[in-house]
Amino acid sequence: MITVIVVLLVSLLLYNKFAKSAEDNANLNIQQIIEQVNSHLELYVKGMQDIYEVVEDQIGQTDNISESLLKEQLTTLLHTREDLVSVALFTPEGRMVLDVPDAIMRRNTQLKEQSWFLTALKEPVAVSFSQPHIQNLYKGQYKWVVSLSRMISYKADGVLKQGILLVDVNFRTIDELSSKVILGKKGYAYIIDSLGNIIYHPQQQLIYAGLKYENIEPVFDYSFGSYIDSSTAEQRYITVRTVNPIGWKIVGVAYPDEIVTTKKDLQVFIFWFLSIVIIVVLLVSIFVSAKISQPIRRLEKAVKLVGQGDFNTPIDVKGAYEVEQLSKRFNFMLHRIRQLMVQIIHEQEAKRKGELDVLQAQINPHFLYNTLNSVIRLVERGKTDEVVTAITSLSKLFRISLSKGMNMIPLAEELEHVRHYLIIQKIRYKSKFNYTMVIQDEALTCTTLKLIIQPIVENAIYHGIELMPDEGCIQISVKVEGERVIISVTDNGLGMTPQVMGQLLTGGVKSTGGSGVGVKNVHERIQLYYGKAYGLTFMSEVEVGTTVTITLPMVINEPENVEGDGLL
Repeated sequence: MITVIVVLLVSLLLYNKFAKSAEDNANLNIQQIIEQVNSHLELYVKGMQDIYEVVEDQIGQTDNISESLLKEQLTTLLHTREDLVSVALFTPEGRMVLDVPDAIMRRNTQLKEQSWFLTALKEPVAVSFSQPHIQNLYKGQYKWVVSLSRMISYKADGVLKQGILLVDVNFRTIDELSSKVILGKKGYAYIIDSLGNIIYHPQQQLIYAGLKYENIEPVFDYSFGSYIDSSTAEQRYITVRTVNPIGWKIVGVAYPDEIVTTKKDLQVFIFWFLSIVIIVVLLVSIFVSAKISQPIRRLEKAVKLVGQGDFNTPIDVKGAYEVEQLSKRFNFMLHRIRQLMVQIIHEQEAKRKGELDVLQAQINPHFLYNTLNSVIRLVERGKTDEVVTAITSLSKLFRISLSKGMNMIPLAEELEHVRHYLIIQKIRYKSKFNYTMVIQDEALTCTTLKLIIQPIVENAIYHGIELMPDEGCIQISVKVEGERVIISVTDNGLGMTPQVMGQLLTGGVKSTGGSGVGVKNVHERIQLYYGKAYGLTFMSEVEVGTTVTITLPMVINEPENVEGDGLL
């Protein structure tokens, strides 16, 4: 992947560089073509201006405009230049004074309204160039011409007068110069004058018919330059040059997708180059990767076995030096993990036994103190039978609590422990509550952690029933559901809010009475031994009561080593 990415990046950079160079060269080529046409037109216009001045000089040097020698000279000049159509001189009132060659002038030419005539009157100093038009001064002549005109001085019978000199130039030369511009298959060039009138366009008829539109406005912002035109659906590259001194503008129109043929060729080359290089790189990479990855995959399979819990199978993988070293270090790590696991198991066993011993040491003096106070009061009242019952239950309760130091006891003994606890509490609280125990016989053969039911019952008495004005009731039920043992402790006490229930297993609720063995401790011990699927759940409603459900796995009576298996 790294090699492919590098090849792609390098190819992209090279393509961008070459494509930019190709585009710049294409644009430069267009500019050079337009510049060359511009130079030709400037030379041609300069030549026309020179001819105009020659005609003007000849007229100015003649004492009488009607001399035949002048006509001969002008006729000779017209014969030497194919692009010269005619020379004519008019008075400001529109009367013809001179025409070469001789021709019959048409009537109703509206001479005074023609653009070249009006321009000469308004701007008598500079030679004006008209738009291309059909010459309509003479009968039988309909040539496409550009008219040069200016106010000049001439002599008639020795008298100096003012007149308008008209020189018509065949537009064919300008048309030929412009039509030779080739800017791709669709590119072209057109010419506009200083007012924005189109002088030449290769699709002139479509322009006049309104079937084609040229966005001329931006052209006036440039006398020399290039820009991108997006006014049409297809983007166009516009190049502008100004024909001096008449102010015409040559506008070159090129299409980027045509002028940059090199860019397209480069795209095709880059595509095939990348395809071949990527295929070769992939084949080589697959081959090399297979040689390198096979021993690593064997190592991976061995590691998966370890991940599934098999810490006793050593890893023996042959391969590259690095893989062999990795295998050796992994085997050493497994050995250390096994050692640490054994150490952690022993430490956890010792820690939990110590915690339980501390809890029992906390419960026994506290509960014993309260029970002995109750016994003293019973003795003072002479209630011998109740004293015997209390002391008997107390002794059995402590006997079961000790359980010869075992943490796992039969469920029957755990329930017997709770029953004696309830007997003692009932003697203490007199008729404050009653209790019932509903036990499924099948459950009595199971094994459980000791001291998990008594803290729940203690909480039911201290926090649920003790503050009630009425008599309370505690019900303990034990049943087997599938592979689980369900123990429920239900009371009709004060109940709890959802907020309090949510904090019970997080330690957010602190008990101010009882032994101090909280439900959080019971829940954690159960999950430590049996897993996260087991533990305590709560259902409670304020002023209705609370039900605490203890879920345990169904484990038949086993020796004490069950505790160690639970930790594992």
